[in-house]
Amino acid sequence: MSKHWQTYEDEQHILWLRFDRNDTSANIINMEVLDELDAIIGGLSASSSICGLVIESEKSAGFCSGADLHYINAQLAAQKDILDFIDKGREVFAKLADLPIPTLALISGTCMGGGLEMALACRYRIANADQKIHLGLPEVQLGIVPAWGGIQRLPRLIGAPQGLAMVLSGRAVSARRAKKIGLVDLLVPQRQLKRAAIQTILKHPPKHKRSVLQSFMEIKPMRMILASVMRKQVAKKVSREHYPSPYLMIDQWARYGSDNVKLQMASADDIKQLLAEGGTARNLLRIFLLREQLQAAGKQSDFKAKHVHVIGAGTMGGDIAVWCALQGLYVTLQDQTPESLCGAIKRAHKLYKKKLKDRAAIRDAMDCLIPDVAGDGVARADVIIEAVFEDVKVKQALFKQLEQRARPDAILATNTSSIPLGEINTVMQDPSRLLGIHFFNPVAKMLLVEIVCGDQTDQKQIQKANGFVHQIKRLPVNVKSCPGFLVNRLLMPYLLEAVRLLEEGNAARAIDKATTDFGMAMGPIELADRVGLDVCLAVANHLAPYFKHEQVPKELAQMVEKKQLGVKTGRGFYYYKHGHVCSKIEAVASAQASQLMAERLIFRIINEAAACIREGIVANGDLLDAAMIFGTGFAPFRGGPMHYIQSQGKQQIRTTFAALEKQFGERYQADPYFY
Repeated sequence: MSKHWQTYEDEQHILWLRFDRNDTSANIINMEVLDELDAIIGGLSASSSICGLVIESEKSAGFCSGADLHYINAQLAAQKDILDFIDKGREVFAKLADLPIPTLALISGTCMGGGLEMALACRYRIANADQKIHLGLPEVQLGIVPAWGGIQRLPRLIGAPQGLAMVLSGRAVSARRAKKIGLVDLLVPQRQLKRAAIQTILKHPPKHKRSVLQSFMEIKPMRMILASVMRKQVAKKVSREHYPSPYLMIDQWARYGSDNVKLQMASADDIKQLLAEGGTARNLLRIFLLREQLQAAGKQSDFKAKHVHVIGAGTMGGDIAVWCALQGLYVTLQDQTPESLCGAIKRAHKLYKKKLKDRAAIRDAMDCLIPDVAGDGVARADVIIEAVFEDVKVKQALFKQLEQRARPDAILATNTSSIPLGEINTVMQDPSRLLGIHFFNPVAKMLLVEIVCGDQTDQKQIQKANGFVHQIKRLPVNVKSCPGFLVNRLLMPYLLEAVRLLEEGNAARAIDKATTDFGMAMGPIELADRVGLDVCLAVANHLAPYFKHEQVPKELAQMVEKKQLGVKTGRGFYYYKHGHVCSKIEAVASAQASQLMAERLIFRIINEAAACIREGIVANGDLLDAAMIFGTGFAPFRGGPMHYIQSQGKQQIRTTFAALEKQFGERYQADPYFY
């Protein structure tokens, strides 16, 4: 009796195999699922009556989301050999591919990772045209490789250039795109799926064939040439040292091509290497699970907003409003004059054209965004977000008015970057209503949103805010109110140290390269430009008094005075054109100098991270790591600041701090957390 698979034989002697993992909302593969599938395939091999096999899903979430990452993580935590699981999947899918009868995957919804590898092991694939389909092999995003036949079967099916591009990027394709490249054989409406599957099994039409050019790319000399090109493309994005998995996949394919046995054995060996203790893959797997943890926090509330009112149409306020409208919420955007709202409306149309493409969808999204100079939306809104400039008195005056005009059950939130709630809510009759909903720039790309809780904030409001953030497809992390909250408190010493390095005569490019070599998504100088030097200055002015031995650099104030604010004015520490750095001049520093710069910058972050954990600003180190990775792009393969501390050990951290303090002064005095 199978727990996760349902089978029935129809009148045409086709066996319908329905995947329905009994203990999860989505179909994900663990050892038990594979064992049951193995037994079913074994029975088919011995049967003479079955003329074909159709695999489909009983889950509304889709066909299959891939391997059960919680199962893999539990095996690793218990120090069990994960290769048994990898080998089992490889063997079962090989048996599926070798069945003498026609096999077909009927794909709906999500078909990712091991789910797509299962579909690739079938002779045919039919997708539901009435659903939003996602097909892909995202293993590279977890630092591993597809080990159940994906590296071998996908390039062989659709050609090496397209197949390797999918595997190396980890990006999913739509059903329409999948049909165009030959990954899917048919794309049919829901009502015709069963009929199409039956006809395909009974008539077993010719399989998709690659072009002559695609076949030519499989011969060894061409594989070597293409592999060399692919390695250069990957090297522009990630290094082999930090992210080895894409390089290993290229090496495998170049060496073995479509040799099923050797390629899959090599994949299994690579998995063992990649999942070694302390490796990139383990850290990326941990980050994936942390992301699920943040999503779960948002799901705990059943609060659903319908109307959001945003005050302040500058870069942050305007983009918050634009994003909320994109999620289908009715949004009123308030500023002092109609002219002040124009920039946000223009940015909205640009974003919607990029994200939606369809004219009707763009129109509908634009219709959700309503300019509101008079602030009439305040009285009706479920969520009110203040996003004016960083001035305590201005914010106090605003919330004093909002408290009187807003509905009693409305969320009153500030998007302040650094001002503690206790400094704003002193003018309110009911300070428990105020909380922080702090977005990061650019809003359309940064997943993290800090939910800031003051000493007097109502916990029910916090729960509702978590639900709202989840509703708009962002990741909430709950933090206590303090100067800078969590992310900006960690970032500010880092950014100020970068400006100090500039003042010492180091080139901006060299400073940024030191940190990107460490693994940061972006260097601190460019990050400051993208945040906005006016925002950085306002936050620095507010936070500097709270940091010992820290002063606001004069150069930063001078640049703001000259309106050199970064990307938004086209000039900051760099020059920009259409949002991209113009200058291509590379500044080279010696390896020793670069390492020292990286240490000076990163150790400012980890010292403040340790202080935040000691002070209870965030519940635990896992949440702090998630906040820094999703909010700032802190080197994902290192697992976050607290995980980095753990991997280095407190003794080594103290030794480094002692050396830095001796050379650069008391700002490098190690936090008591390390003792």
